Amino acid sequence: MCGIVGIAGTKDVAGAIVDALKRLEYRGYDSAGIATLVHGKIDRRRALGKLAALDAVLRDRPLPGHTGIGHTRWATHGKPSEANAHPHATGKVAIVHNGIIENFRELKAELIAKGHKFESETDSEVCAHLISAYLDEGLPAEQAAKTAIKRLSGAYALAMIFAGEEGLLIGARMGSPLAVGYGEGEAYLGSDAFALAPFTNRVSYLDDGDVVVIRGPEVKITDIQDRPVIREIKITNASAGLVDKAGHRHFMAKEIHEQPDVIGHTLAHYLNPDVPCVRLQEARLAKALAEASRLTISACGTAYYAGLIGKYWFEQIARLPVEIDVASELRYRNPVYPDNGVALFISQSGETADTLAALRDAKAHGQTTIAVVNVLESTIAREADIVLPTFAGPEIGVASTKAFTCQLSALAPLAIAAARARGHLDADGEKKLCAALLEAPRHIVEFLKQEPRIERLGQDIAKARDVLYLGRGVNYPLALEGALKLKEISYIHAEGYAAGEMKHGPIALIDEKVPVIVIAPHDGLYEKTVSNMQEVMARGGKVLLISDKAGIAAAGAQIWQMIEVPAAPAFIAPLLYAVPVQLLAYYTAIAKGTDVDQPRNLAKSVTVE
Repeated sequence: MCGIVGIAGTKDVAGAIVDALKRLEYRGYDSAGIATLVHGKIDRRRALGKLAALDAVLRDRPLPGHTGIGHTRWATHGKPSEANAHPHATGKVAIVHNGIIENFRELKAELIAKGHKFESETDSEVCAHLISAYLDEGLPAEQAAKTAIKRLSGAYALAMIFAGEEGLLIGARMGSPLAVGYGEGEAYLGSDAFALAPFTNRVSYLDDGDVVVIRGPEVKITDIQDRPVIREIKITNASAGLVDKAGHRHFMAKEIHEQPDVIGHTLAHYLNPDVPCVRLQEARLAKALAEASRLTISACGTAYYAGLIGKYWFEQIARLPVEIDVASELRYRNPVYPDNGVALFISQSGETADTLAALRDAKAHGQTTIAVVNVLESTIAREADIVLPTFAGPEIGVASTKAFTCQLSALAPLAIAAARARGHLDADGEKKLCAALLEAPRHIVEFLKQEPRIERLGQDIAKARDVLYLGRGVNYPLALEGALKLKEISYIHAEGYAAGEMKHGPIALIDEKVPVIVIAPHDGLYEKTVSNMQEVMARGGKVLLISDKAGIAAAGAQIWQMIEVPAAPAFIAPLLYAVPVQLLAYYTAIAKGTDVDQPRNLAKSVTVE
């Protein structure tokens, strides 16, 4: 997800815009730029690579001006280059854009026929030229912007400034988030409240189709039908301070170590530790769960794997039928939604484009929608019928760690609540499961003492070209998540499989050069998993077993390596076993020398389909 910052200010804004963009670096980007008004004319600075490169450009060629926009770009149309970096400008307007303009080819052909010359390969530059064309026809800036915006198809968050229009900043939103900040004598635009936190804690969020016109401190918002609207100003709790690494080498390491605390915070929101039992914050939730004919779960990436684990929980303890699909596929297969259906959507950012679209489709088909999100002000949170917050705090590393375990920490109490509401769990059963959950942070703290050993194992895994992960039951989604983590940050090819599927094809890949990581707590499925593990070792495969003390003791002497996880009830195993697969991926990436926090080609929040 690209980053946007705009300021209609009272002093030079370039430095403040760069500082705000630095708060968005965690999202991933390949170029950056700023444009301001200098004596009524548009001037800009752009650079390929990180913001440090833009800082160097600004040191050589300072950029004054009280009105400006800035952007960090993650390439979609056109390779990473200075020419493709935002802002895009004509002599009359400069724009920054998040999203994808789907009809840019038609618009570009029309504009070229009128004599417009394009400098980039991007879809975004079309926005600047289209607005400029309407300015050429004599329309005032606001009308030119609104007329152009109505012709755009796709997803966009736009911010723009105009030559000769000091203090004017116009923004628009369709499918990609954009926030308005209210300050003293000035106003702001940003991708989210986190970007705006250094300037103000008073923020409103645009709805799809909204256009905001900022003139100095004055803010006017119109909806998709050009009617004046008021969007609620909220006091955000986003920290104005830059999130630091707290002495860790990378944000990912810090966030792995934060898990005992943030899991504890999330569980504290849903569990009463004195009884212990689940406490539902939303009155409609118990009724929706009790009456649900089916639960549909949808998400993307790591959040989808959290949903897969949730599927096991909901079906096993609540006997609630579950259908799950990745959000990018769900609505396109035209799913059959049942009467009295509930649809659950999981997103760290709350802005994931595919997940948001799937939520809207489910609502249109009469489903009660539930959102598990880490950002309460996000679009998914605002549009869902019921919101279940997680309390991970800002997650800077692109590869999700603490957000994943906090999602599990919200889903587990929800599954217990569903079991109680549907009559499949009594008070004693609820008490046992809740007590087990409350012990999870302590077990993770105990496990983290093994970090030096996992660092050494990461050096071994780093020598491999291919890695397989195996698991059964709830550990199958963990195998998928472990493989994803390794791919994301070490760039080693890795695949996760249900352990019983090995003999149906993947076992052909096994040789002495392919580490096989087996996630197998000593539970009811352990013997089955060990049988699959033996098949691997019989063919010369190197097995790294992740299990508890009893599981390791029963595994036999042929195991190549092992990681011992504290013994705990099977219900909470996913929370515990997530940590070793995270650490193993982290230390493998360290050994490979890759960019752990900002891996290539990846963005933290995917706000385009």
